[in-house]
Amino acid sequence: MKKRILLAVFLVNIQLCFSQETKHIEIDFNQKVGEMYPFWAFFGADEPNYAYMKDGKKLLSELSSLSPVPVYFRAHSLLNSGHDTLSLKWGSTNVYTEDAKGNPVYDWTIIDKIFDTYLERGIKPLAQFSFMPEALSTNPQPYEPHWKPGMPYNEIYKGWTFPPKEYKKWADLVYAWVKHSVERYGKAEVETWYWELWNEPNIGYWSGTVEEYCKLYDYTADAAKRALPTIRIGGPETTGPSWVKAADYLKFFLNHCETGTNYATEKVGSPLDFISFHAKGSPKIVDNHVQMNMGTQLRDISEGFRIVTSFEKYKNLPIIIGESDPEGCAACGMKTNPQNAYRNGTMYSSYTAASFARKYALADYYGAKLLGAVSWSFEFENQPYFYGFRDLATNGIDKPVLNVFRMFGMMSGKRVKVGGDQSYTFEMVRDSSVRGKSNDIDALASIDQNTAAIMLWNYHDDDVKDKDAKIEINLKGLPNKTINFHHYRIDDENSNAYEVWKNMGSPESPDKQQIAILEKSGQLGLLTSPEFIKTNNGQLKLKISLPRQGVSLLKFDW
Repeated sequence: MKKRILLAVFLVNIQLCFSQETKHIEIDFNQKVGEMYPFWAFFGADEPNYAYMKDGKKLLSELSSLSPVPVYFRAHSLLNSGHDTLSLKWGSTNVYTEDAKGNPVYDWTIIDKIFDTYLERGIKPLAQFSFMPEALSTNPQPYEPHWKPGMPYNEIYKGWTFPPKEYKKWADLVYAWVKHSVERYGKAEVETWYWELWNEPNIGYWSGTVEEYCKLYDYTADAAKRALPTIRIGGPETTGPSWVKAADYLKFFLNHCETGTNYATEKVGSPLDFISFHAKGSPKIVDNHVQMNMGTQLRDISEGFRIVTSFEKYKNLPIIIGESDPEGCAACGMKTNPQNAYRNGTMYSSYTAASFARKYALADYYGAKLLGAVSWSFEFENQPYFYGFRDLATNGIDKPVLNVFRMFGMMSGKRVKVGGDQSYTFEMVRDSSVRGKSNDIDALASIDQNTAAIMLWNYHDDDVKDKDAKIEINLKGLPNKTINFHHYRIDDENSNAYEVWKNMGSPESPDKQQIAILEKSGQLGLLTSPEFIKTNNGQLKLKISLPRQGVSLLKFDW
């Protein structure tokens, strides 16, 4: 009897403990708030030539297979001089040279190799007119950078950043590339692509003035539209809209496109089919651990949306956040930049889940037409395993962050309202990041015909250990029937090749058996076996334990 009493007291105490610490989330699938549009299906990289390498091809195939819609890929250096260069922060196609008399010579071999690789895997280009070929640059030497992690970032800016010596020759190159693309891939295919001019012209990537960028844009857009009148072209891909000078640059460009005199046609205005800018976070080391700063990135997005929607002519244009990341240098590894140590593990995946949900919220708030948010993270060839680059995979082994996108790929239809006792609104995260005593425990939910999904995260800017969160989820609006339930999880023990690699002893050269284990552990896995659950008049209550920096996807099918 005494043992039974003690057991009863123990169970009561456990229940009280759970109830005292439990976070409650309320989801009503009948309350739609917007489309679950897949703006996340955009990726990119500085190094265009990696696309057709072994691991590049593998990752492109994985990106294509995880998305229900075509994935768009953005890359720099597509017009750079050089021969098939494979180095960090650089790439080349040698598209444009000149003969002894100064006549243009076009060679599409390498650029076709890149785009063929995309299209063979169902990937569509977000094609970039960049950067300046050596023979066209007004200040060509030195031309190619030889940058390595640890060197000053400004060392990458060389002769490829300058305006053209002849704008007509640049326009002819643009016209020729678009015409070639139409001839090779067909008009209908090329009409589905997006084209843009340059990258981050408000910092060192462009050594001209804002007026010269607008001039280059006018010549580029005019030539592209002459080659294919239905082409979709935009810009300016400026970075940091929350900076005053960056905001002024973006507004100057939009004003020029709306009412300025076109440098190429001498008419008023310039064609603009979408608008693009960049948004980055800012991690640092605090008390010997990484502290993220999601608020910095969200403030850039918020200000960019505010600026674009303030233009009556452009407020309904699609917006592409051309680079949308926790910080600004994908090729800066954690050994030279210790604040980047978040990249291999679950901090990166939980940050991605929490920040992408807030992008939906910010677009709703401003009425912005968010088309895409490019994760500037791909892969790096011939680099050490888990070196700490901002990438989705390392030597063909998927990182935990890639599994967040696999989760997004299983969400469709309409987004629905999420309520409860969450600690952070999107305004709070934007304005102050996640720095309080409470973790950001929240969800993004969707419903489609015969399926529903909930992405759940336990995030905090400080990458330190903490007890697991107890979460009670109350669901309404499900069918009044037995439904199939899958629970996917990303944490230290699930969908995490990095932890498996460390447990192997962090091998620098894994053998075939280890590679097979790592490849399998890098896939998105189930926390528990699938099960059938009977709802009570369309209602369901779930209790879940979620580790700090963990992400769950709760999937219901009927």
